[in-house]
Formats: sequence, C-alpha cells, structure tokens
Amino acid sequence: MAGSSDGPLPDPALVVLVGPSGSGKTTWAAARYRAEEVVSSDALRALVGSGPADLDASTDAFDLLERIVAARLARGLSTVVDTLGTDDDRRLRWLGLGRAAGLACVAVVVDTPVAEARRRNADRDRPVPAAVLVQQQRRHAAVVPTLAEEGWDAVVTVPGGGRGPEPGAGTVERHTTPAPREDRRSSQGLRVVLQLSRFPWGADPRGWLRDVALAADDAGLAGIALMDHLIQIPQVDRAWSPIPEPWVALGLLAGLDTGLDLGTLVTPVTFRPAGVTAKAAATLSALTSGRTFLGVGAGWWEREHAAYGLPFPPAHERLDALETAIETMRALWSAGTKAHAGERVTLPETTCYPRPAGPIPVVVGGTGPRTLRIAAALGDAANVPSTLPALDDHLATLRRHRPDVTVTVLDLPTVGTDRDDTWARVERLRGRSTAASYAARTHAGTPAEQRDRYGLLADRGVDTVFVALADLEGPDDLARVAPLTR
Repeated sequence: MAGSSDGPLPDPALVVLVGPSGSGKTTWAAARYRAEEVVSSDALRALVGSGPADLDASTDAFDLLERIVAARLARGLSTVVDTLGTDDDRRLRWLGLGRAAGLACVAVVVDTPVAEARRRNADRDRPVPAAVLVQQQRRHAAVVPTLAEEGWDAVVTVPGGGRGPEPGAGTVERHTTPAPREDRRSSQGLRVVLQLSRFPWGADPRGWLRDVALAADDAGLAGIALMDHLIQIPQVDRAWSPIPEPWVALGLLAGLDTGLDLGTLVTPVTFRPAGVTAKAAATLSALTSGRTFLGVGAGWWEREHAAYGLPFPPAHERLDALETAIETMRALWSAGTKAHAGERVTLPETTCYPRPAGPIPVVVGGTGPRTLRIAAALGDAANVPSTLPALDDHLATLRRHRPDVTVTVLDLPTVGTDRDDTWARVERLRGRSTAASYAARTHAGTPAEQRDRYGLLADRGVDTVFVALADLEGPDDLARVAPLTR
C-alpha cells in the first residue's frame, strides 16, 4: 500500500532509493544491507570509468545497473537500487520487474535538509556542480508527491544519514520535518534577550562567558547580545574594564549547546567594512544553525574611533554609511554569486561562503529621526530605549514610516529579589545620583514589578526586550531575570 510504513521493511524486496546527491542514500543503504545487495550507479561508474563522479561513464554504468537489477530480481533476491530515483521510466520499469518476480516493492525517500545536502556535496572530492544539484533537488521535490500513486507496497521516508529500519526487523523510522527553531517568548508574548555590556570575568574570561551563557539558556532567555565597543563606555564601567571584540566572543558562545540566538547590539558601521561584518554574521549563522541576528547603528562615540585610528565622519555621512552597509550585507547574504547593482552600492559579485543557515534579522539601533526612518525602511526591527514616555514618541515615528515595523527595546533595569534587595542594589549603583532618581531611571523593582512593566511594553506592540543588568557579576545573577521570561 502507498504511504509510510509503521512495520518492518519487507525482506526480500525491491528497494528503490529516492534522493538527490548528498542526501545520504548510500550511507543509509550501507548501514542496512550487504554490499552485494546494493546496486549503485556511482559504484558502477567507478567500475567502468575513472571514478564515481565520471559522468562520461554514465551510459555504460546504467546499462550494467539495469542488467544487474533484472538478474537479481529474477532470482528473488533483495535488491537496493541506489540512484537519484527520479527518472520516472526507470523507476516504473524496476517496479514492474519487482512485481513480476513476486517481491515486495518499496520506495525509500531519503529526506535531508537542502543545506545539509549541499554541504555534503561540497565536501566531496568532485562535487556535483551547484546548478546541477539545484535541478536534482527541484526534481526530487516534484517526484516525491507522485510516488504514492505508482503502486508501491510502501513509500517510506527516512532521514538521510541516520539509523533506520533494518530489513526484516525493527520498525520504520519515519521522518518528520524538523520542528521550527524554538521561539522563546514569555506568557506576555515578549522575547527577552540578555545584553552583555560589562564583563567582570576576572582571570577566566572563557569560563565566565560560558557559564553566563549556559545560565541564560537555563533561565529561558531567548538569546544573548554583545555590546560592540572598542573601549568600555562610561555609562557602563571604567575605560580599563574589559570589553571583548564581539564576533570572537560570539564564536565561543556558538560552540555551546544552547538554544540562544546570538548577535550584537549594536555594531557601529564605522568599525568594520560592511562586507566584513556580513562575513562574520554569515559565519556565526552557519555555526549556530541560523540562530543569529545583527544589530547595527551609525556609531556615536568619537573617542574610541580616535583611539583606534578609525575615521569618525559627520553624522549625515555615518547615516549614509548605515544605509549602504545594510544594502551591502543583504546583497552578500542573498543566494548565488551574481553581481549586485543597487540603489546605494554596486558589487561585481556576491560570493560569501558559508552562506547564512537562515535569515539574519537586522536590528537598527538609534533614536534620531533619520535613524528611525532607516530602521523602518531597511531594517527587520528598530531598537530604541524602553523608557516611557519617550518610547511612545519613537513608536509613533516608526509607525508613521511603517505601520507593521517590529520594535525591540533596550532595557536597563535594577532588579532585586525583593524590596530590600532592590534598594540595596540602588544604593550600591547610584553613584552621585540620588537614590530616588536612580531608582526611577533604572525602573528599580522586583521581578514581579518588572513583569508588570513589561506587560505595558507588550501592550504597545514591543516584540523583544534586550535586558542589561548594571550589576551582573556572573551566572547566578540570571536567577533574577528568569521570571521575566515566563
């Protein structure tokens, strides 16, 4: 019968594999059948030609394949046909031979994510040309829905490269489409992302970053954003306090087994050529299976530019550069390697490998009128401060430019475990400010009070809160933030 089978694969049987190059057909078959039972077009090319990729030998190889398949089926032997499986005439001919021999006939669809098949293909000594692989994948997608109508005893879908049902024993491993990447949201509908702006890591920078990230993951936070500055800013800590180059640090975090989205908030376009930033973000996306975002801004602190020998042009030029940077990065992340002739930039090619493993959201940070216009027109989201009533003004401006714009906020709260702890933190942190003014400016309160405030943000349509704690010392501090994610 047609459809996926819940029982063992029949044995003996005709098994026809269906999958494009790099899908893992050969691996799947080798794990389940004797070498003599598998009839592979690649193996026969190697036998009659110079190797498995010798396409000039295809005609001779398929002549042999047809003869071997017919001979084995006539003898009632299990026969696994390892080709692309998308040639309708050949596939139906093999089905007819299997029927004539009285054997069960099974089509096994080897289902592998397109990106993974491309990666495997690229790792081969002689990869299939990219254009050919694209054609194979399109043909595969067109053929699979038709199999159920061809009269197979079973059409079984298996994940490429993994273990599955053994012939004659066990159960069929049914492939399901991987679930979409978890979208961590609180009951208020908000994504809460930790923004790391200070790094009191002592003698173990790596261990501190690792432990904070793992604690953030355990707390249910949606991601981590690293502030991108060359010198620690006075609003956060002393100039001689450590502040890491973010893309290097994000590479470390990418190696951890978490579900956190990773990115910057925000990267000034004055620090690096836009193409270099695009390359860094694409690499991070590849390393995290697409869990990457990019915060960008025009830059504002002249001191760090001067200290590092970087130009710091006037504001209008930096905003021009912001627009150009976003267009450049999107062009480099797009499919193919074609030339790009856009409104602001022309590129002779867009060769940027590895490609991102998924869309990279561009979050534009800043509150100036032109910055908000750029965020609405070119960004995937706008990032503004969370403080009311200024937030309402920013929201009104953004929505005049684009009613459906996604809005994120940077929140700098003082969070205490209870009222006494909250005010003790205010006293430690307020510096020369009065306690009352500091508490008001930093929304000092318990987690329950912060949630009430976040509810107001959600009511205004805020999508994501980037939360930065002025007194974050280590992983234990994230227990105070965990209730905000629920």
